[in-house]
Amino acid sequence: MHFTRRALIAAAAVGPATGLAQPVVAREAGGEPPLTLPARAAFATMPMTYLDSGATHPMPLGARAALEDYLRYKTRQIGAPDLDPGAMEENAIRQFATLVGAEADELCFVQSTSMGENLVLQALDIPATGGRIVTDALHFFGSFYTYGELAKAGMDVVTLPMTPEGRIDMAAMEAAVNTRTRLVSISHVSTINGFEHDLKRVCDLAHAHGAYVYVDIVHGAGSTPLDLKAAGVDFAACASYKWLMGDFGLGFLYVRKTVQEKIRRPWWGYHQVRSFQSHAFPHDPPGPMPADYAARDDATGRFAMGTTSWTGAVQLDHSLTWINRLGVDAIQRARRPLVDAVQTELRRRGYEPLTPLDSRTALVAFALKDARPKLSDRLAAANVRITVSQHRFRVSLAVFNDMNDVDRLLETLPATPPA
Repeated sequence: MHFTRRALIAAAAVGPATGLAQPVVAREAGGEPPLTLPARAAFATMPMTYLDSGATHPMPLGARAALEDYLRYKTRQIGAPDLDPGAMEENAIRQFATLVGAEADELCFVQSTSMGENLVLQALDIPATGGRIVTDALHFFGSFYTYGELAKAGMDVVTLPMTPEGRIDMAAMEAAVNTRTRLVSISHVSTINGFEHDLKRVCDLAHAHGAYVYVDIVHGAGSTPLDLKAAGVDFAACASYKWLMGDFGLGFLYVRKTVQEKIRRPWWGYHQVRSFQSHAFPHDPPGPMPADYAARDDATGRFAMGTTSWTGAVQLDHSLTWINRLGVDAIQRARRPLVDAVQTELRRRGYEPLTPLDSRTALVAFALKDARPKLSDRLAAANVRITVSQHRFRVSLAVFNDMNDVDRLLETLPATPPA
């Protein structure tokens, strides 16, 4: 592996605790050989330096192969594998439960993170029940619309600001959460700058005042160690097209088991049904109603609707199993020198940091006025892909990235912040 002087200096500057990016050997699983990171061979050869997995993560080659098998199965092609997509769905739920510290019956499929968040609001009968919602400026920016509309509908919505260091101040949250608070709604890892909330501390605070906690885990699940049960999280949701290495249109909703019986069912769908007996058709047993039925008593029984994406489930059947084999701790350990190199070098050049220096997540962000016109053409010419917003840019570091990718980025970005 080739390292230029710039990357070597940047990595060395973080101190001996992290050092340079060396291959990390993940734990063995199921008798298979050890897995090493960075896992470049697990992905297609990309025509660019891709540092944008926080926007959309590339699909692993194994997930593509699984999807191709499914397409042969779905077209009934001669010689196609005899698959069981239902079993793949169940395995995806089990693997996700392992990944985030949950039980399988606390999870169900949803369309997206926003769908999960809205179902939680409906289950809590918000805004009809009134009260306060505490959120913050580092929550998903799409939720600003949601909570803005709830404020118009009469909810007392408090949005905590980001500190100059790129954090949410827990003292400010402690002052905002009171006995009128119905919900604290946050992101585990912020899409803006990678700030990571202390979920246990947030949940302890909210529960002490009788409030629930909803957590957007789309940037945490699969990239950063996470244990929903240990933290005491009540609700969580995420899509699968980011760090779960899936695709659009399929995600997960988590509802803590001890909370499930305390909330109302937000809608009705036939995937909620545990048992069913019709009385409306020839040879059916008689009955006073068109059908007798009973709902499941788990998260699926309260929040599922109808069919989900089998193509998404097939991909996740592979990718979630693979992520669990790698181990999120190993992923984080392999990534840390890369994160530190980006942080150290760009701070040295004078770029305005948005991400706390001690961050352990996969996202590193910097503020830059008019970032798009100043950086977009330069990045495109160098074939380097990151997220560039109006006044900030964000680097995402994935399991296939190495120090060469970081060095390419550092070569591309201006030596001083463009005026």
